[in-house]
Formats: sequence, structure tokens, C-alpha cells
Amino acid sequence: MKVLSTNIADPVIIEWRGQSVKTGIYKYPVITSIYLGAEDVENDHVIDRRYHGGTEKACYLYSADHYPFWQNKYPDLDWKHGMFGENLTVSGLDESVIRIGDSYRIGDAIVQVSQPRQPCFKLGIRFNDQDIVDDFWKTPYPGMYVRVLQPGAVKNGDELILIEQNPDSISIAEVFSLFSATPDNLDRIHHAIAEPFLAQSCRNDLHKILQKLQ
Repeated sequence: MKVLSTNIADPVIIEWRGQSVKTGIYKYPVITSIYLGAEDVENDHVIDRRYHGGTEKACYLYSADHYPFWQNKYPDLDWKHGMFGENLTVSGLDESVIRIGDSYRIGDAIVQVSQPRQPCFKLGIRFNDQDIVDDFWKTPYPGMYVRVLQPGAVKNGDELILIEQNPDSISIAEVFSLFSATPDNLDRIHHAIAEPFLAQSCRNDLHKILQKLQ
């Protein structure tokens, strides 16, 4: 895997259901390195820290390999890296292979995979079409949030080097699929909840799904 684009955002005010809402989803590529801090990316803007940023979701990565799929579904947009609000657009990122708790060196930083992205209405605003939220849930392409175990600078061209694998864990794609779970998935939900490196907010959401299914 390799970093193709480093992306940050300026805060933007959007209108949503009659209210003004500030968001940092409008990421744009920068030619300089970005610094991955313990709770967010330096000079980026994390607005709603209930759902973004913090130690368990300090940086968001999305695969450039998924872009053609989305460009085909939404061809009229002004496509550029950062469209999904990701700080790092990465080639070769495969959510079906990468597992919760896997750790990578990227540039000067060391990161650990914590959870898939759970899309909200702000992605729909970014795409000028709320259908993207449902479409996103139906794919195996959620991208991934990471903890930053060692802060450091990351630039275009940096490789993601696997330094520790969590072989008994669950993949990013499978965790994401459990948000559309049926009673047949109860064992897998329990397995995901028991994974110690899963972000707590994601574990809480899976607990809610489990309670509905039991």
C-alpha cells in the first residue's frame, strides 16, 4: 500500500434541515506532508468530536482503488482525492484483508487499525446526493480509521509497512457488514465486540445491534 494523496480541510458551513452545520468533510489534497497527531491530523479541522477524531479515530484512510466504482455511480462530481473525507488516499487498501488491531508504519508515524467508517448525512452533502449514504453501507468499501501510536509526518509516496498483524481478529469489511446483520450473524457480532482493539464507539454500536437481534 502507498499514500497517493495527503488531504486536510478548512471548516465549511452547510445548511441541513433548516440549520447551519459546520463540517470538515471537504478535504482537499496538499502537496506537503501532513502530521498525524495522537488525536487528529495537524492543521486539519475535526468539528464534531463525538464521531470524528480522538485517540481511536485520529486519522481516516480510504482506498484510491475504490474511486472508479464511485465515479461510475456519481460521474457528474468534481472528482479529486479527499472526496470521502479521508486524510490519506491510499492505493492497495483492501478492507477484506486488513484486520482490527493491525499496525503499520507510514512515514514517521505508526498507526493501528481501529474501525471502519460509518457514513452519515455529511457524506451525502459532500456528494450533493443523500443516496450515497445508503450506497456506501451496501458496499464492502468503508475505508478505515486508525489510532496513532507514534505521531509523525506522512507524505505522498510513503509506503504502509505492516509491522504487527492481529491474525485472530476480524477484518474491517466484516465489521462493517455487521451493521446490516441478521440473527445468523450473532456469533460474528460477539467476536467483533470481544476484539480488544476495536474502537469503543464502534463496539457500543454493535452492542445496540446485538440487543435488537437477541
